[in-house]
Amino acid sequence: MQSAHQEHLPAAGHAWLLPLYDPVVKLLGGDAARRVLIGQARLQPGHRVLEIGCGTGTLAAMIKRHHPEVEVVGIDPDPQALARARRKAARETGTIQFTLGFAGALPYPASSFDRVFSFLVYHHLPSGEKAKMLREARRVLRAGGEFHMADLAGPEEGSGFVARLFHSRQTLQENSAVRVVALMNQAGFRSASQLGRRNMLLGKMVYYCASA
Repeated sequence: MQSAHQEHLPAAGHAWLLPLYDPVVKLLGGDAARRVLIGQARLQPGHRVLEIGCGTGTLAAMIKRHHPEVEVVGIDPDPQALARARRKAARETGTIQFTLGFAGALPYPASSFDRVFSFLVYHHLPSGEKAKMLREARRVLRAGGEFHMADLAGPEEGSGFVARLFHSRQTLQENSAVRVVALMNQAGFRSASQLGRRNMLLGKMVYYCASA
């Protein structure tokens, strides 16, 4: 299993930018994009939900706020971001379990979640880690469970000026919808598909769903 101390990219790119992450992403349309992602997952009472790369816990807190009967777990390799996530959950929503760890080596048993989420994490992962993350997401999902992901569009979908400004061409090329869906299928998912797109100031967001 990967060590929780291995190198990771902070949520805001640099640790000193972390206090700005939540307000900037909100300004760029992040909250509306998160609501769409949650809505497509059709959460039900009793579901157990995991967010991979939960960062400061905004999506996890939003899930718990709108679906208090759902058990929510978040995992992230950044201890500073998790500290903010825990404070946010205690202040806003109540109990959410946050774990220090990496997307490519989830510390959970197989078939232990009904839904797995990923929001603006995939494009940050190195090439080899993307496939690992998808395989791990598939492993921890119960039969009939679903993986829901939203991330920046690839060049052919019109990634947007801000996305191109802050991300390399290779990073955006790896976010090609065709490539993402192919990797999901290779990871063992069924019916992996692109569900829709959304224009944001940050760039164009693509929504995906895949079944276990």
